[in-house]
Amino acid sequence: MNQSTTSLLDGHAAGLRSAVATAPTAPITAGVQGPGGYGKTALLAELAHAYRAAGVPVLGAADLDRASEGAVLVDDAHRLDPSVLGQLVEVARQPGARLLVAYRPGPRPEALAELIGELGAPVLLSLLSQEELAVQVGTAPADWIRWLHAQTGGVPRYVSRVLAAAEPGVAKLPARALDQFQHDLDRLGEAGRACVTAMAVGATPHPDLLAALLDLDAATVGAALSAVRSGGMVVADDVLLPIVRAAVLRLTPWERRLQITRRLVETQLARGGPVLPLVSPLLGAEVALLPEATLAKAFEQAGEEALLDAPELAPRLFDAAVSAGAPAASLSARRARAAAVAGELDEALRLADQVIVDSAVPDREIGVQVAASVLAQRGLLERSAEMCRWSVGRLRWAGDREFAAVGLIGVGRLADADDVLGSSDDAGPPTSMTGAAVQLAAGVRESVTGSASAALSALVRAASLSEPVGRGVLLPDSPASVAALVALHCGELDVAESTLDRAIGSGAGGPLLSARHRLLAAWLPLVRGDTVAARAKLPTGTTTARDRLLATAIEAGIASRDNDMAALAAARGQARQVIAEHSVDLFALMPLGELVVAAARLRDLDWIDPYLTEALSLLERLGNPPLWTSMLTWKRLQASIVLDELDTAQQRSAELSGMAHHNPLAAAMAEASRVWLGILAGQVDQDEVERTARALHAAGLAWDGARLAGQAAIRTADRRAMLALLECARALQGKPPRPRAVRGDENGLLSEREKEVAELVLAGLTYKQVGKRLFISAKTVEHHISRIKQRLGCTNREDLLNRLREHLSQ
Repeated sequence: MNQSTTSLLDGHAAGLRSAVATAPTAPITAGVQGPGGYGKTALLAELAHAYRAAGVPVLGAADLDRASEGAVLVDDAHRLDPSVLGQLVEVARQPGARLLVAYRPGPRPEALAELIGELGAPVLLSLLSQEELAVQVGTAPADWIRWLHAQTGGVPRYVSRVLAAAEPGVAKLPARALDQFQHDLDRLGEAGRACVTAMAVGATPHPDLLAALLDLDAATVGAALSAVRSGGMVVADDVLLPIVRAAVLRLTPWERRLQITRRLVETQLARGGPVLPLVSPLLGAEVALLPEATLAKAFEQAGEEALLDAPELAPRLFDAAVSAGAPAASLSARRARAAAVAGELDEALRLADQVIVDSAVPDREIGVQVAASVLAQRGLLERSAEMCRWSVGRLRWAGDREFAAVGLIGVGRLADADDVLGSSDDAGPPTSMTGAAVQLAAGVRESVTGSASAALSALVRAASLSEPVGRGVLLPDSPASVAALVALHCGELDVAESTLDRAIGSGAGGPLLSARHRLLAAWLPLVRGDTVAARAKLPTGTTTARDRLLATAIEAGIASRDNDMAALAAARGQARQVIAEHSVDLFALMPLGELVVAAARLRDLDWIDPYLTEALSLLERLGNPPLWTSMLTWKRLQASIVLDELDTAQQRSAELSGMAHHNPLAAAMAEASRVWLGILAGQVDQDEVERTARALHAAGLAWDGARLAGQAAIRTADRRAMLALLECARALQGKPPRPRAVRGDENGLLSEREKEVAELVLAGLTYKQVGKRLFISAKTVEHHISRIKQRLGCTNREDLLNRLREHLSQ
């Protein structure tokens, strides 16, 4: 290259444009390298235009005999005959030559390599960045620009094809843009076309694998892959760009694709590799569903793979296996499991029932697992337990005896559970799932007969054991969710949180139990009084009765804590429906207790009384185990407080005192119940209330502790104690200290009563709470606030609060 222009060529197209535009008559020799579609032809066209504008003739490969008369611009040099390339070498060696040659990175014949050596370091064309794409596209949405970049990889030619045919903002590759790839594919040749087709249907782009799959020699495949790379069709690791893959699938006949897919499936089946990515695109294609043993086996295996990776596809894949020739009976149980995992519970139960009653069907134990799991999800724990109990000794599966026992204990049948656990039939091999089930049953039994700490320890171990295998197994309930429930009932919120986090992270219990884990995780901030976090964690789209019961109780709890009576009334409507669908069991007592408090706040307990009576009967049959009974009793106490039923509250307090010995939370609730009785009687001891409120907070009931302090503040006649207790309540809720009291009004704008009202409003009390504290009606409080607004010249509540804060003592 002429030394005078070397400094102008920085290896980028901009440098080459600048060199030609600055000195169009100066000698220059340069190569332009880039895969197909990167803009080599467009760049040469720009340079040709610049030369012609300067009066310099533009010559091509056919004009090399008069190369000295102008600038020689040659495109696609990699396609030229060796003799022409030799002539270009001679031109490049001539003094004063103006020669610009564009070529792809490979394959590179020897003559082209010699020419590149004469031209020197090439100008390298690059892909468009997202920022450059945004400038080119203009005002399209940012998400669409990101989508376009992901689909095209930023290859300029592919971007242009999409922009010419697509509607900005619509994330769908236009058929017209894909059809333009026909010429690109044709230029690859037969071997190259076969390779990209195989890659498009899922083949690994390795020369040896493709050669075996396509009956080609490795050298041919290697050359074909080199051409594919030079054509700009792949990204790193030879993965086809999404737009290229879509074009190949569109432009290749079904018969050819299916032929390659069959060969690839056979290879994968022989080596035990995954087949789901290969056969899932065949779903719904009539040509693929003709009876054929290979495809039947592939669809069957893909269905098993989909249970973990794409559960929504599993039922369709098993149906496709039957359509392809697999015996329907051989897949009935697995079809039932697939339907359950995909959330099609009605279909799952229908298929499971058919499997269970047909002794000729293989894998009947899977049918029992499906039926037991679906029944538990529907809130029918006793039927689920009986299903597990029936299978013991008949259709053994890992954990059937233990899940039968857990379900029986859950509905108050401890003696029957002990009979099941004491049976001497073979429990099967000691797998991780079997070990988890044994620990689960032991922990649940301990929770009703022994200590909270021993029960929780066994259940956490069960959750840990089930994590590696639980994702692919259908279970009536997960050890993690039971462990979390027990932890919540004894105030071990950190244990509950860590157990649920691990279960959610590992996918324990599979898709069917995912929502349950997330709902219980949302319960934790609710107990702490953080309604914002509880609502943020609340999953959407709960479909089973058990999940809907938890979700509705959380909604009611949020509304109750936020004092949103409209939302509370809406939650009651949902609760009446869902609680009618869900039978009472031990593991549903927590949401039931929350709904009891909500019903009390709405002065509407009649609808929930039958379920509460049933729950008390269940606990009575179990001997009123403190771990499970104390929390429901505490909620019943709260309902009595809301309704100002002092006699009933005294009874609940006595019951809690009898359970105080069992665990720290039970002890904190028992002490708090005694303090509540004093508050209801108008006897507020500030120190005692603060100590008890903080004990509730430490035991896991942060919101309850804050409520105790807040209600004591409202009911005390001592203003100093009131302010201190309000400060305690705010601290337990994690809120900043309240504003200080309003200072004396030097101008006499506010009366003493108005200053009292202002203090309480600034402290965060509602009009109703202010009224209770000052022994006036909420309407009178509202009237005082209205007059204060007028006197301070305020236009709205926010302005009022800001003006009052300006009068705070310093």
